[in-house]
Amino acid sequence: MTEKLFYTDSHIKEFTAEVQECIQDGEMYKIVLDRTAFFPEGGGQYADTGTLDGVTVLDVKEKDGKIFHITKTPLLKGSSVLGEIDWEERFVKMQQHTGEHIVSGLVHTKFGYNNVGFHLGSEDCTMDFDGAITREELCEIEKEANRAVVQNLNIEVSYPSKKTLESLAYRSKIEIEGQVRIVTVPGYDVCACCAPHVKKTGEIGMIKLTNVQRYKGGVRVRMLCGFRALADYGRKESYAREISAALCAKENTIVEAVERLKEEYALEKLKCAGLERKLLAYRAKEISEEEKVVCLFEEDLNQDALRFLMNLILKQDRICCAVFTGNDGDGYRYVMGSRCSDIRKLAKEMHEEFDGKGGGRPEMVQGTVLGTASEIRQWIQEKARNVKA
Repeated sequence: MTEKLFYTDSHIKEFTAEVQECIQDGEMYKIVLDRTAFFPEGGGQYADTGTLDGVTVLDVKEKDGKIFHITKTPLLKGSSVLGEIDWEERFVKMQQHTGEHIVSGLVHTKFGYNNVGFHLGSEDCTMDFDGAITREELCEIEKEANRAVVQNLNIEVSYPSKKTLESLAYRSKIEIEGQVRIVTVPGYDVCACCAPHVKKTGEIGMIKLTNVQRYKGGVRVRMLCGFRALADYGRKESYAREISAALCAKENTIVEAVERLKEEYALEKLKCAGLERKLLAYRAKEISEEEKVVCLFEEDLNQDALRFLMNLILKQDRICCAVFTGNDGDGYRYVMGSRCSDIRKLAKEMHEEFDGKGGGRPEMVQGTVLGTASEIRQWIQEKARNVKA
């Protein structure tokens, strides 16, 4: 059994220990110490990193009471080593994890929902609850959680007897082998947990709930605490300044400025679409009425424009019309139609010839093909003359 120093003092940054085992595992080594401050992966929290006598600890796992420190370099069995954990990373994780306890406790008390999924990642923290929570309700939870922070409450850790546990109301009442460790935030949460936490709620800093979305019949909540919340605020403040400068608007009016810009863009887009249709109408008139099989290659047309031009040309007496946009290197998008026959047979043959795909109705097919414009044009002009029944 490895003595778990992170339970004795969650704020321990370095320690000395004896190497009990050094097991080679492929190109890696699994180091077992008599005691450690490195928390192994568990309870939704990823493992600590750091060094043992300067050797980098890449990961930490626990099995049958032993804690394995994963390294690329072996350490001598029986030697004494100095362990140093990455304290900045550890503290940030503790901020998130204790913040999660407060939020989950509040959600459980207010709505009766359970935390059915928790992941503490390297960038954010997510919590999954088995019930619906609106953004407005989440704002209220966030305010209450931050009230717990400013009270600077002591985080209490206890190891109740089995008899005491039977009558104790706590979260995460799952089957746990051995001694159950209870982490309590007075007035907010009582939960079984194996991870280290901050000593006082004030160490969490700010708790910020940044998003809520539907997930597996309930919701997934994204949370940032402490230094992560501060970094997130800094990034968003920087974005706001840049947008403010770009729009020549005060930071507190950028939403209105963006809305005006969206309206202006929509109007300009509408005008451009009208002008494009006029140009396409002129383009359609350029096609001789004697040309019964029409195959056009146009630049930079979207799918709506392709269909519009095709339909304009088909208003005249044509066997079929195919309009392509793209280039010989990347391939072409197309729309092809006919008013006199089922065009799908021709499209299927074209797909076979030019590694294409697509589909549609008897009167119109759309899709993509690979080939050169000259090859495709020649093929269509030869094959399409047999389309009409």
